[in-house]
Amino acid sequence: MKCPFCGETNDRVVDSRETQNGLTVRRRRECVVCGRRFTSYERIEDIPYMVIKRDGSRVEFDRKKLLVGLHKACEKRPVPAKSLDEIVDAVEAQLHEREDREMTTTEIGSFVMTRLRQLDQVAYVRFASVYRKFEDIDEFMSELKNLLRHRG
Repeated sequence: MKCPFCGETNDRVVDSRETQNGLTVRRRRECVVCGRRFTSYERIEDIPYMVIKRDGSRVEFDRKKLLVGLHKACEKRPVPAKSLDEIVDAVEAQLHEREDREMTTTEIGSFVMTRLRQLDQVAYVRFASVYRKFEDIDEFMSELKNLLRHRG
């Protein structure tokens, strides 16, 4: 494993644990050269998960792409990175449980927005504005009013 800090490939495993879903092994590693620690994840390679886009085309599920979108929505917000990983893990778990291993972007977007709404409402609105492709300020305001109405 290549150290993300110094680029050396000489490291040792300090700790190994299964994640909650049992599909991934999390390994804490320590670089023998620079002494810094980093985390790697090990997953079983199997049938790819597919996402059905709005136009009907199918693309392979890209964990990193979803995570990047979540990080953008949560930029400068007090949302732990671990929480975002858990959201993506939950999407993957849903895909894994399906016989056809496919989900629509609508299903994924709705699930992610539900989780973000509980986690951070500003991040939720940011994500929703991109996901729902708000065209103008009226759509944005409508979503904010809806959020305020359901706040309790």
